[in-house]
Amino acid sequence: MQGKVVVMTGATSGIGEAAAGRLAEMGARLILIARDSARADLTLAKLRAAGPGVEHRAFIADLSAMAETRRVAQEIAAAEPKIDVLVNNAGAVFDRRHLSVDGLEMTFALNHMAYFVLTEGLKDQLIAAAPSRIINTASTAHRGAKLEPSDLDGMRGSNGYAAYGRSKLANILFTRELARRLAGTGVTANSLHPGFVATRFGDSMNVGRWVMPLARRFALSPQKGAETIVYLASSPKAEGLTGLYFDKCAPVAPSAEAQDDIVAARLWAESERLAAGRADT
Repeated sequence: MQGKVVVMTGATSGIGEAAAGRLAEMGARLILIARDSARADLTLAKLRAAGPGVEHRAFIADLSAMAETRRVAQEIAAAEPKIDVLVNNAGAVFDRRHLSVDGLEMTFALNHMAYFVLTEGLKDQLIAAAPSRIINTASTAHRGAKLEPSDLDGMRGSNGYAAYGRSKLANILFTRELARRLAGTGVTANSLHPGFVATRFGDSMNVGRWVMPLARRFALSPQKGAETIVYLASSPKAEGLTGLYFDKCAPVAPSAEAQDDIVAARLWAESERLAAGRADT
C-alpha cells in the first residue's frame, strides 16, 4: 500500500478507525470523511503516528445530506487526481423513523445514498488510478430483508433494525450493479460483513443502551472486524475480484434477495433519480 491513496468514510471510530490505522502502517495515505472535526483530528493524530511522514487528511461533511456528500466528493476530486481505494464504511441504525434533510428515511439516506453519491463523485479518480478498488461495508443483517419495488426510494415505514437490514441489502445490490457497470475499467467493487464488533454502533437506540454493553462481551475487537476491509483494500489475492460479498476475508453467497440483478438495477435507477432530484440543492 506504499503511496496508495485511500478515501474512507466512518473512519473515526470502530472498524473504520482500525482499518485506517492498519492501512497507514502499510504505507497508504488516508483521506477521511468525517462529521465531527474533533474526532477527525484525534484520528489523524493516530494515523500520523502509525504512518509517519505521510500527509493524511480529513474532510468534514454530513453524509446523510446529498448536497454535503456531493460537495465533499468534489473537494476530494479536486485535491486527488487519482484514488486507489474507496471504502464506504459510514453507517448507523436508528430506533425511530427520522427523515434526512432531503426528505428520505435516514437509514436509507446515510447507509445507502451516501455510498451511491460519493462513489459517483469519485468514479473518475478511481478509474484514473486503475487497477483500483471500491469496498462497501454491508452486514449479515441483510439476510431476511427484502426491497419492495414500490418502496425503493427510502424504505418509508421501516424502523430500527428492519430499516438497517434493508439498507445493508441495498449495499450489496448496489455493489453488484456497480461492479457490472465498471466492467472493463480496472475498478473492482466488493461488499463485506465485518462481523459483530465491539464498537459504539447501536448506542443511539434505546434498546442499545442496555443490550449492547452485554453483547459486546462476546463481540470481535475492532481490529479483528477490520481485517476484511484491509484484505479487500490491500491483498494481491483480491486483485480482479469484483461484485462479490465477503466474510472473514473470503467470498460467500449473500441471500437470494441480494443476488437479484433486476432489483439491483431498479435500486440503481431510483438512486439516480433521487440524486438527480437533489443535484441543485
